[in-house]
Amino acid sequence: MYDVIIIGAGPAGLSAALYTSRANLSTLIIGKDRGVLERVEKIENYFGVPAPVSGGELVDNARKQAQALGAELLTEEVLGISWNGVFQVACKESDYEAAAVIVATGASRTKGKISGLAEHEGTGVSYCAICDGFFYRGKDVAVLGHGEYALHELGQLLPVVGSAVLCTNGQEPDGQVPENVRVERTPVAAIEGEPLVEALVFADGSRAAVSGVFVALGSAGAVDLARKIGVQVEKNTICVDEKMATNIPGLFAAGDCVGGLLQISTAVGEGAQAGMSAIAYVRRNFRTSGELKTAEI
Repeated sequence: MYDVIIIGAGPAGLSAALYTSRANLSTLIIGKDRGVLERVEKIENYFGVPAPVSGGELVDNARKQAQALGAELLTEEVLGISWNGVFQVACKESDYEAAAVIVATGASRTKGKISGLAEHEGTGVSYCAICDGFFYRGKDVAVLGHGEYALHELGQLLPVVGSAVLCTNGQEPDGQVPENVRVERTPVAAIEGEPLVEALVFADGSRAAVSGVFVALGSAGAVDLARKIGVQVEKNTICVDEKMATNIPGLFAAGDCVGGLLQISTAVGEGAQAGMSAIAYVRRNFRTSGELKTAEI
């Protein structure tokens, strides 16, 4: 078990790792890629950088710095977070445990241009199978997406719902789809129903009657992960206090996923604060070796 798991290998996550590692906490950074900075060609407004530097170079330097201090870096996709005294972080290949978790995966991904999607949030459209699957027991549902995250959500739903269709928007599924699940490759154009979801309308005009639609496009974003464990969210950002703490003890968040000024300097500062808060939490409630002691949670 790790003392701290940091989800996200961008500026906020790597900054947090510098603090937790220097505090002698075992730290695992999990990131699928280098985030949005990977696509930034030149950065000229960052403190202490006299000449333009690419976003990829800046992140790579921070990765090396964190690893030199002892942090482990894992290139993986996070599918979910749960808690049973310690945190479990579910990934594609394996699961990991930690005393504290810092979510720093950047801003939430786009939801796709589907008519009726936003209007039906809370009345049939969900972003969390674990949270809302119970409400659709015995009913017909759809999962939007084709990647590992969509297949993970599908796996959470199948023991509960009556039937499920996987809508891949023209893509091939990234893994094995259960035999009892229909794969619909025609793009979804609209979600209909008043006030509750009643049907999907596809680009070719065909329809599928469903009571619920679970959105799992791309990889799980910060807000998706937060919702799974009951973290308070507002307007697609994670709610935190001045210490970057969420309403779940031991779970912190930093960077673009908490809103505000979406700049590298802000993310680095918030990551540092989240790291310091995680250090205090682990030292107060756990042995720094990573072994669980009597929890004071």
